[in-house]
Amino acid sequence: MESFDPIFNVKNKTIIITGASSGLGAAFAEILGSRGAKVVIAARRIEKLEKLQTKLSEKGFTVKSIQCDVTKSDDVSNLFIKTEQEFGDIDVVINNAGASSAEASVPENMTDEMFQQTISVNLVGLWYCCREAGQRMLKRGKGSIINISSVAGLGGMRGVPTAYQTTKGAVATLTQSLSANWADRGVRVNAIAPGWFKSELTMGLIRNKTFRQRLNSNSPMGRIGNTEELAGVLLLLASDASSFITGEIISVDGGIRGAIGMPFWTDEMFELKAQAFPETGIRIQPTLEKE
Repeated sequence: MESFDPIFNVKNKTIIITGASSGLGAAFAEILGSRGAKVVIAARRIEKLEKLQTKLSEKGFTVKSIQCDVTKSDDVSNLFIKTEQEFGDIDVVINNAGASSAEASVPENMTDEMFQQTISVNLVGLWYCCREAGQRMLKRGKGSIINISSVAGLGGMRGVPTAYQTTKGAVATLTQSLSANWADRGVRVNAIAPGWFKSELTMGLIRNKTFRQRLNSNSPMGRIGNTEELAGVLLLLASDASSFITGEIISVDGGIRGAIGMPFWTDEMFELKAQAFPETGIRIQPTLEKE
């Protein structure tokens, strides 16, 4: 029988994961479910959630799917109420739901709708979840909130959608603000800042061999991450192993943040993006008058 270090124990903890219908959220559910947590997976796409629930349940994991659009505060409140009815007090909340208008990675072409939608999901929706979690955890005097930021939100990065970077930077600051306000009442708030990983948001670019080679060359480790490489930091923050850690933004990025800076994307990479998103991916260039 497989055993785990007790300091990283999450067995019987009730854990909510938003944005769990695919990508990193689904991977988080498997990691935590395999270690005995009671996992609630939430997202808008109920069909995908139910399919994932069936898959995890067949492995013997304790899992419940609940449809939730994090941009709607009533949906978020309902998610927490249903979780408590199913599994009791909530121990951990992982705010993973995210959006990125990859087609608007050229900032001068971003529409109002693209910017507003990214803010609604990545920042406002995350705040709704933090507030619901905080109100409950503060009454109990304990709990862990894990926000998913991004290495792209920790500074300017050429070629990454501006709205995405802006919101992920705001998530990092929100994490630190809440940690400072709630630490004295037992609620820890930390964030994970992943680099490039395979996910629904990134696969459209990563599957392009040339684009992926460029990403690899921009990483000190020479590659993008594998989802299982997020397990260590996830278990650290979800368990009592991090009982004296709050307000931290932990990068899992192959060394990108630790380097002086990620090299600028090449013209070739911008050309590839323009091919993928011809309506919004072409950069505006200066118009030079002929002498």
